[in-house]
Amino acid sequence: MTKPAVKIASTQLPSVRGRYTDNAPLGSVGWFRCGGTADVLFKPADLDDLVAFLSACPVDIPVTTLGVLSNTIVRDGGLRGVVIRLGREFADIRIDGMDVFAGAAALDGNVANVAADAGLAGLEFLSGVPGTIGGALRMNAGAYGTETKDVLVRATAVDRAGCVRQLTLADMHMTYRHTDVPEDWIFTHAVFRGTPGDADTIRAHIADIKTKRATTQPIREKTGGSTFANPSADELAAAGLPEGTKTWQLIDRVGGRGLTIGGAMMSDLHCNFMINTGTATAADLENLGEEIRRRVLDQTGVTLRWEIRRIGDVLPDPALVPDPQHLQ
Repeated sequence: MTKPAVKIASTQLPSVRGRYTDNAPLGSVGWFRCGGTADVLFKPADLDDLVAFLSACPVDIPVTTLGVLSNTIVRDGGLRGVVIRLGREFADIRIDGMDVFAGAAALDGNVANVAADAGLAGLEFLSGVPGTIGGALRMNAGAYGTETKDVLVRATAVDRAGCVRQLTLADMHMTYRHTDVPEDWIFTHAVFRGTPGDADTIRAHIADIKTKRATTQPIREKTGGSTFANPSADELAAAGLPEGTKTWQLIDRVGGRGLTIGGAMMSDLHCNFMINTGTATAADLENLGEEIRRRVLDQTGVTLRWEIRRIGDVLPDPALVPDPQHLQ
């Protein structure tokens, strides 16, 4: 059994030019609006500061990177170690010919808009992807028929030892909702390539995507992106299901639309989206997701794969914690 990580404080960490925050609440910044705290939150001043921190930080201290938490559940027990959150210093977007340079903290939608203003097509799908470029790189995010890998040229990452890595598209082995890059590498920048187009036509395409998203997804709720990835053709064939069957159809089939556990609910508007109705804990959300997975597996033979990232420590169930008086 893995030994639980020990809580740390910023006094144990290297000197930086950026900012440390001890016991930083994460629930208030995540899209689900629930979850625990980080032992230490670190916002680096720039790439050099990030590299220096990783080079000097003891390897036994856990390091986790978070963006805007648009597709992440932070468990109620919080995160041990250091949580790195890249700020505006990593949110730059600029155009060079047909290439779009974007920092990992840049919002996906902002990148789509800047490309449109420059008359570059192909990145419109990013306006339908919640979150930042770092997250899009990590999971090969996609929407409306286009994936990150379809427009990516190269990316920059920093490994746990503080070495800057330049990665080509081929290096990253991107597949459906997955990028084969070590989990502890931190993406800092990316270069995408667009194709010349009419700016007004591109903006109209972005507007269409936003309208479709607003009418089919619960974007005004406390939610993340899609909860589960769509099954592969092989998985569907093994279960005897028609090719192209979507996850939301399987969830609907097992009575998941509107299913509620605590303050967590599968959306009535799009049942592959979980929402916090106002009182949900991270445990409510994760338990609801696992109940959906159980039902779908039992009734269809398909094992749904989480698309939402779940990280951190689970709080012990109070009902299972012995009363100290009974131990005397």
